[in-house]
Amino acid sequence: MEALSSWRNVLSSSQTKQAYTAYVREWEARIGAFLEFDPDRLSGGGRPAGTDASAADHPLAGIPFAVKDNIAVEGFSLTCASRMLEGLASPYTATAVARLQAAGAVVVGKTNLDEFGMGSSTDNSALGRTSNPWDPSRVAGGSSGGSAAAVAAGLVPFALGTDTGGSIRQPAAFCGVYGLKPTYGAVSRYGLVAYASSLEGIGVLAGSAQLARLVFETMRGIDPRDHSSVEYQASGEAPSPLRVGVLGGIRELSPEVEGVYRNAITTLRELGMQTSEITLSTLEYVVPAYYTIATAEASANLARFNGIRYGHRPAFAENPEQLVQASRDEGFGEEVKLRILLGTYVLRSGFQDQYYVRAQRVRTAIRNELASAFAGVDVLLLPVFPTPAFKRGAEGLTPFQQKLADKFTATANLAGVPGLAFPAGTVDGLPVGLQLLAPPFEEERLFRAAERYAEASPNRHPAGYSKEWMR
Repeated sequence: MEALSSWRNVLSSSQTKQAYTAYVREWEARIGAFLEFDPDRLSGGGRPAGTDASAADHPLAGIPFAVKDNIAVEGFSLTCASRMLEGLASPYTATAVARLQAAGAVVVGKTNLDEFGMGSSTDNSALGRTSNPWDPSRVAGGSSGGSAAAVAAGLVPFALGTDTGGSIRQPAAFCGVYGLKPTYGAVSRYGLVAYASSLEGIGVLAGSAQLARLVFETMRGIDPRDHSSVEYQASGEAPSPLRVGVLGGIRELSPEVEGVYRNAITTLRELGMQTSEITLSTLEYVVPAYYTIATAEASANLARFNGIRYGHRPAFAENPEQLVQASRDEGFGEEVKLRILLGTYVLRSGFQDQYYVRAQRVRTAIRNELASAFAGVDVLLLPVFPTPAFKRGAEGLTPFQQKLADKFTATANLAGVPGLAFPAGTVDGLPVGLQLLAPPFEEERLFRAAERYAEASPNRHPAGYSKEWMR
């Protein structure tokens, strides 16, 4: 597991905290992972609120971690990387964060994201730009790019993110870390600013599968403040050897990612796992179904931001209607406006059956096909993204190309199943991640498979990564 004992000492004295802060500031000048960083904000004056006396014995006691800035943490801002909420102070703490704090873990900052979680690059943030620690000319992925970059650069051992269509797994793959999207409902969404409520959830990015498991086990469980949360119902079984379903005839992958995918299949076989080729005929319908449902829910969820009760307020408006219009025009970025408009369109009277209802039927077909696949295999091995981390601007991918590439990740969100991105290889100095999917509540299968893979393919770190400052 990640050397948690070293991390525990980081905040224990002014000397180590000073060295830690200097290390973070040095990396921040290069990658911009944080929107707020303050290791003293919640670590002074004893244990965080909600911590019980037994927390001193918890493996996470004293461990610093970061939180994506669309998850509430009292004492920090809650901006969602948007002008709309710039300067908003969170009045309470999300359940997932509170459970980690009760175990003694300490929030040291809030990380950057694509505005309201909408994007695949963390370039859509209105408050900063996050770069990939492996190559700052490339994106960190999105929308949890700040959390992934912070973990990859060694700024925190783990960070919380959110995953609506791949927003944890894709940046994890780009930055060479582990990224868990849990079973829908396994982790409370209370305190998460809603984007697409039936698709999104809080998960974790970490430097190892073992640490991701520990954080997940600490956060999970039913929450009376979140009606979509459920009791965790793990079967307790992790079959051995694992049967792994793999895709055949994938044409959309770049040579780099396809090569890593094929090599990973060989590695899993060498580790004693059984592989069999499967076909997912619904993959081609994932992107249109996902964006129809996600934008429809975004249109409804973001309607609350109008500049009246809270949110950006224009300098002048003649009447309430003009105030709301100006608030949204000035407060929302272009990608957010696009998704709200698209969602409003598919929910219009006369269009719901044609678009939204049809998308929900496709969603059911995707869920059923995955259930059929899991009748014959224990986990599925899929790509995360067709390319490694891409460059910005003309050398990179257009927003439309980025959306098309969500087909492999959004599948898990539409079906509500867990997914774990893991470092699978390095090509031309860039990490390439793959993902494993499992049936609902079978996260343990994902951790076991990723841990075995790590034995054969040790994880690497970007240039400049160092733990010398901890000594």
